[in-house]
Amino acid sequence: MKTERELREQLRNIDHKSYPMYKSLKGGYGFANYVLWIDHVQGDPFAAPSNVRVTVDTKKAGFPDFTMKDSLTREALADELLRNFANQIQQFTFKAKGSGKSGLISVTHCGQEVLQRTACEVTDKQITARFSVGFPANGRSINARELEKILFEYLPKCVEQSFYYKNLNAGKVKAAIELAEDQQYIREQLKERKLVAFVADGAVLPRESGISSRPMRDSVKFSSPDTLRIAMELPHKGRITGMGISKGITLIVGGGYHGKSTLLNALELGVYNHIAGDGREYVITDESALKLRSEDGRFIKDVDISMFIDDLPNKKDTHSFSTKDASGSTSQAAGIVEGMEAGSKLFLLDEDTSATNFMVRDAFMQKVVSPDKEPITPFLSRARDLYEKAGISTILVAGSSGAFFHIADVVIQMDSYEPVDITEKAKELCKEFPISEEEPKPFVIPKSHRLMEKDKNGATRRRDYRTGAVKKDEPERLKVKTMGTDGFSIGKQTVDLRYIEQLIDSEQTAALGMLLKYGVEHFADGKKSIPEVAELLNQKIKSEGLNFLSEGGEISGGYAVPRVQEIFSCINRYRV
Repeated sequence: MKTERELREQLRNIDHKSYPMYKSLKGGYGFANYVLWIDHVQGDPFAAPSNVRVTVDTKKAGFPDFTMKDSLTREALADELLRNFANQIQQFTFKAKGSGKSGLISVTHCGQEVLQRTACEVTDKQITARFSVGFPANGRSINARELEKILFEYLPKCVEQSFYYKNLNAGKVKAAIELAEDQQYIREQLKERKLVAFVADGAVLPRESGISSRPMRDSVKFSSPDTLRIAMELPHKGRITGMGISKGITLIVGGGYHGKSTLLNALELGVYNHIAGDGREYVITDESALKLRSEDGRFIKDVDISMFIDDLPNKKDTHSFSTKDASGSTSQAAGIVEGMEAGSKLFLLDEDTSATNFMVRDAFMQKVVSPDKEPITPFLSRARDLYEKAGISTILVAGSSGAFFHIADVVIQMDSYEPVDITEKAKELCKEFPISEEEPKPFVIPKSHRLMEKDKNGATRRRDYRTGAVKKDEPERLKVKTMGTDGFSIGKQTVDLRYIEQLIDSEQTAALGMLLKYGVEHFADGKKSIPEVAELLNQKIKSEGLNFLSEGGEISGGYAVPRVQEIFSCINRYRV
């Protein structure tokens, strides 16, 4: 490792030289209060900025023991530090001048959820912050004086103000840690009390707009119906009350624009912890919960959807169903079976985004089209079996079909964003309006032996740049390009994740792309099943974070850990 003095000398030696000379700076440099690492240098001033990181000795940073006692507190601390660092960096970006991306200093900007990110990691030994810097240039010549400003003037201030406890708001750091511990306590209480979700009294569920995840100002605050209200004694906040949603089948109804989908959206994102002031910080959902919807045109491979769809007129085997262009009903059936395979214990559905013929068949339709001519067993006929025989609960938003009242354990009506427990009323009405129920085939938990395979047309082999010959001794390489939260391209195909509604950050998508690449290159041997590959990837994340994706190098910032449910969803949409 070199010293900061040597770095300054190197900068002055390469000033005004050709831009590629910046690559000579790669390596580590010891500063007074941290180590600066230059991991990757951009090829020219218009290319993607250079990858830089700083590491701070945890003991020197002076954080109290309560911030470091376990992975939960360290992740909460990392999130808080990253938000501080982003605010500090923002003051100095583009203050150094030059061509192209010269002077850009970029670090992850976090949303309302707390995610485990490569941009900031905290261990008991060190704090690591990863970010990018546009190394300054005049044209394509090095402007070392401007980079010197960034590395010796701007960055030390940011590090000092962001990663040393004495310079931080101690009360805010403590509040972030305590909130995380309170949220974890609620998650543990869900299991103990046989609940699938909790929504605190006073929660702010509506969001600012359709493109903003911030809470709406002056909105109606959540207040639980008395019949569903429970109390918890949190370790730090103390007594808190709110609506407990028990295992089973819960129906959410109400008129249009009264808050049904808003409540469901809060529940689907309750799998993540939220920051203080978000309004949803005490909306906690079973962490395995999976939001399901129809996806016309999606790829399905070897999924046993026979519990929902069987005896097709074309005699196609639905015990191992494959299609490159699924219908709404087959896609939703596959989504449920894949969710079971991923270990989800709670399904979240909205009638508006579900395939109508998959969800329910009314009495009139049953008379017109006899059961022996209908290959679809609707979700209405399977929801009870899913709970009683597979242990999977359902929370369903319904706005048009009254048939769902007949299978619900609890019915919540949203009335001007206020929940009302109408379970007893609904049960009485069900007696007055009975439905003609079809007798479904016996429920059998799907059996799957789906294998992880490679897309033989998607990878490329390296070629000798002089002769053009393929280097056969080198492994196939896959390139990944992320497209926001919509998906990513890998090799020659695109993995469409637009309808994975609990995927909330482009850094999760970026990680999924790299995880799929790693899975294809290391595990897809045609022998390992999809659950085996997903579990191998998940175990590596737990033991190594996302650092293993760099394969010997240093991972950059810009990645966030996805849930295992999203890993499954990603693999299931990879066309092979």
